[in-house]
Amino acid sequence: MPLNLITWNVQWCCGVDGVVDPLRIIRTARAIADFDVLCLQEVARNYPGLSGSTGEDQFGILEAALPGFTAVEGIATDVLGEAGRRRQFGNLILTRRPVLQIFRHLLPWPADPTVPSMQRCAIEIVIGTASGPLRVTTTHLEYYSLTQRTAQVAALCDLQREAALHGADPVNREKAGGPFQKQPRPASGILTADFNFRPDSACYRAMQAPLGGAAPSYRDAWKVRHPNAEHAPTLGLFDKGQWPGDPFCCDFIFVTEDLCDRVIDVAVNERTDASDHQPVLLQLRD
Repeated sequence: MPLNLITWNVQWCCGVDGVVDPLRIIRTARAIADFDVLCLQEVARNYPGLSGSTGEDQFGILEAALPGFTAVEGIATDVLGEAGRRRQFGNLILTRRPVLQIFRHLLPWPADPTVPSMQRCAIEIVIGTASGPLRVTTTHLEYYSLTQRTAQVAALCDLQREAALHGADPVNREKAGGPFQKQPRPASGILTADFNFRPDSACYRAMQAPLGGAAPSYRDAWKVRHPNAEHAPTLGLFDKGQWPGDPFCCDFIFVTEDLCDRVIDVAVNERTDASDHQPVLLQLRD
């Protein structure tokens, strides 16, 4: 059986119909595949000002809908709301595979006063698979600021270099049982996101640049599976209010180059309008 991973910018679970429905997100994802990993971007908690939202705890609703799955929150924006309650916005990974280790990274946010922007984060988890430990990272890069988005791409490449070095570290058995105990952090990994860049951009090329040393670089899984095909669009198919131009692709799944021969398929669901973005499925040989 393959490892099935879905990534999706769910726009705070708001469909093109204006209805906020976290459970519709789960139903739609389940109809796409019997997924092992679900990577979601733009999940909200206590944000009643978002269109269609009553301030519901979407992180909690999504987790409760998948018993047996581990939910890993990646809060990027965390501010004080009414009555002392936190308002939180960010990413979420839900997986039924064993989660061996979790990292939460705040991405660079260099000042750019010319445009609005927000803090961005990346969640990195290490899961167990039949082929051994595997890293899965999901994030959501800055939309308005090219300066910030470029810095965030560089940071993700740095994290890949760091993971490769950690993966080569010898095990320190003297520290077994404590927080210094060596845990798996392999060089092999999957990176998913609404990257807010297009396939013809410098950021797309930078994401796949050689990293030097023994660190395997990232490769666009779509191009691994469909080398002669244009990217299927992931944004602007149904929501012409926000995205009046031609549909385009900005949601990608990258795999480290050592995983390319394990890619079975990559597919964009172009039917659902449960968000302004389309979900993307990766099937990887386990």
